Amino acid sequence: MLTFTKKTKFIMTKSHYLKLILILGSLTALGPFSIDMYLPGFAQIATDLNTTVANVAMTLSSYFIGISAGQLLYGPLLDRYGRKKPLFIGMLVYIAASLGCVFVKDIDTFIGLRFIQAVGSCAATVASVSMVRDLFPVKDIPKVFSLLMLVVGLSPMLAPTVGGYVTDWYGWHMVFLILMCIGIVILIAAQFGLPDTYKPDPSISLKPKPIISNFVKVAKEPQFYTYAFTGAIAFSGLFTYVAASPIIFMDIYKVDPKMYGWIFAFMSMSFILASQLNSVLLKWYSSEQLIFGALLTQTVIVILFLVLAVNNVLELYTTIAMLFIFLACLGISNPNTAGLTLAPFSKNAGSASALMGAIQLGLGALASFAVGLFVKDSLLPMVIIMAASTSVALVVLVIGKRTIVIKF
Repeated sequence: MLTFTKKTKFIMTKSHYLKLILILGSLTALGPFSIDMYLPGFAQIATDLNTTVANVAMTLSSYFIGISAGQLLYGPLLDRYGRKKPLFIGMLVYIAASLGCVFVKDIDTFIGLRFIQAVGSCAATVASVSMVRDLFPVKDIPKVFSLLMLVVGLSPMLAPTVGGYVTDWYGWHMVFLILMCIGIVILIAAQFGLPDTYKPDPSISLKPKPIISNFVKVAKEPQFYTYAFTGAIAFSGLFTYVAASPIIFMDIYKVDPKMYGWIFAFMSMSFILASQLNSVLLKWYSSEQLIFGALLTQTVIVILFLVLAVNNVLELYTTIAMLFIFLACLGISNPNTAGLTLAPFSKNAGSASALMGAIQLGLGALASFAVGLFVKDSLLPMVIIMAASTSVALVVLVIGKRTIVIKF
């Protein structure tokens, strides 16, 4: 039986726990699924819309910008009206925009609809993260995020593989029809399968000045800005890989869409396996130690990756190996940076998770935009962006840790 306590936490059975993880994971995975599923269709989209693959990559940038901006919109709404009402509205926006993408005829409209689709989907992302903070004790949050990563990790494994076959058999428009149907299923599951985890707070103003003040208050917490920026800067390496992968594998290495889907799925296993390894490692190491160790390893790997790229000795399988280890490091650091970022907050968990997501996705949008500008016929620009983001994240972590006392 699932019951309320005074602190808005829940006493839950194992079956309820599993159901919550599956639904929250599905909400969290909606954004990545919407990103990954249409990647194998980039070449076909470019042909149908009479544009280039690089221009189609801009639809990724618009999606990242939309989901980043939408985070800031939904944070105050989730704190003011509770979690489920804003989630319901956001999902309706996502479903409508997905349907619009089915009938798109030009690249500019497509870019705009992807922005709207992202604004809708980020309601699911912010609500799920906020509900994790509502439902679970602070000390359990990194473990819960690791479990969510198991569900989320299925997205980059399944989405491009399924998208490759759907694109090959039915065309890329069908991908967005499927995304619309997925949105409907998740909407129904969330409305009927999730409890009301947070009592609406009418004292929270939706006027610009109080909203900004609330975000500033959150951002001034040293633990927040240290781990939010460390995690976001490091994670921008993943966005760089996602945006560059169609160009790298299909244009440079000349693999077909179906094979690209399988490669993308294989690469995603590293993130999934590492996030589950993180749950085990937390029995012996603290989140702070795991973040530092993962970032240090990631820095070494990306420097080696850069040396190989500069000397033009990278081949398909070498590239896959380097990216596999790089993504594994993110699978360990990401759940821990998210947990430590949100740990100081209870009342403003919605705003904190929204600001964390906005920072992460805003930097991801910049990384994907850089990919669209510079990644044409060489791996080197992608590797340079990854090396820069990883090195900066490590520096931010080392400097920021001196100013905080961990609240866990």
